[in-house]
Amino acid sequence: METRYFLGVDIAKDTFQAALTVDGVNFLDQEVENSPKAIRLYFQSIKRKLNFPFDNLTVCMEHTGIYSCPLLNFLLQGNIKVCMEPALQIKRSQGMIRGKSDRVDARRIAQYAFKNSSELRLWKPLRTALQKVKALLSVRERLIKTKTQIEVPLNESGEFIDLQIQKMVKKNCSATVKAIKKDIVKIESEIDQLVKEDPSLQHQVKLATSVPGIGKITSLNIILSTNEFTRINEVKKFACYAGVAPFEHSSGSSVRGKTRVSKMANMRLKKLLHMAAMTSIQYNEEMRIFYQRKVAEGKNKMSVINAVRNKLISRVFACIKNQRLYQKDFQHVLA
Repeated sequence: METRYFLGVDIAKDTFQAALTVDGVNFLDQEVENSPKAIRLYFQSIKRKLNFPFDNLTVCMEHTGIYSCPLLNFLLQGNIKVCMEPALQIKRSQGMIRGKSDRVDARRIAQYAFKNSSELRLWKPLRTALQKVKALLSVRERLIKTKTQIEVPLNESGEFIDLQIQKMVKKNCSATVKAIKKDIVKIESEIDQLVKEDPSLQHQVKLATSVPGIGKITSLNIILSTNEFTRINEVKKFACYAGVAPFEHSSGSSVRGKTRVSKMANMRLKKLLHMAAMTSIQYNEEMRIFYQRKVAEGKNKMSVINAVRNKLISRVFACIKNQRLYQKDFQHVLA
């Protein structure tokens, strides 16, 4: 059934502001407690007031992490259409705007959904196994960051402070660092077990990691960010999402800037792909020769590294599309 009603939602920790519209101009505003019971009562109330089936409704919201879970769970259970849009995309679609409040933001989101109704992509949740992997990867990343924040200053301090003092400080942190390392190993073991128990996920990880330079953690992050290559299934779109797609910067005859990548990106993915590219250049002969040749031709080193990132992405997507392991000299067989 065609959508007629659009609900814009601006979510906070304890409440969310809702703005319902049918024309993108007139709105029914309400602040709702961010709890399952309050959410259920809110949707019952708007259904009574306006007397319309939820098949006619599309809910639009920004990515807000765990705060959106109660509402998303209700919408999924009720088979209500929902789309999750980047905050910056919604903001830029409004042009020049002044002022900000939760109520105004909810209206802008509803207006965005109304104006772009034909282009909205409905949100599809990750499977339970992937949700578990995603949660463990997030904890692992925080633990690694914490370990680095403790270890790096301690190691560097040896050049500037008395050795005895450094040893004393290290001794007091050793138990903490040891515990963090133990937790990281445990989490990685749980991730391995989850992958092993899920044939589909295991198969995709196997295909992705067959590309030299792509490790288990990078492959899992690619799979999660694309929702198993269903949300994003094109190389160029993923390169753009990961912040490695080069964009031209020119206008008329006077502006001739360098081609560069955009800063609007999934920075975690961009970092992982950079590390994968550096590993590939160091240990894969083909990539090392490619890098050295391009640098010798006068190409900027970071531009060449970015080209390697794009090559890795292309190879991963090719392996997934063709359902085969990476082969350096692969050739299509003509029937």
